[in-house]
Amino acid sequence: MKRTFALVLVALFTLSLLSGCNTIRGAGQDIERGGEVVQDAAT
Repeated sequence: MKRTFALVLVALFTLSLLSGCNTIRGAGQDIERGGEVVQDAAT
């Protein structure tokens, strides 16, 4: 049950990210921003 719920959440998160970027360039920018957030959180 928990695994199914987690998979649904991951799928919804992925779909929301993909719907937010209309081009490959936009996807790259979104991924870069995500990486920057992770780096900032790590420091």
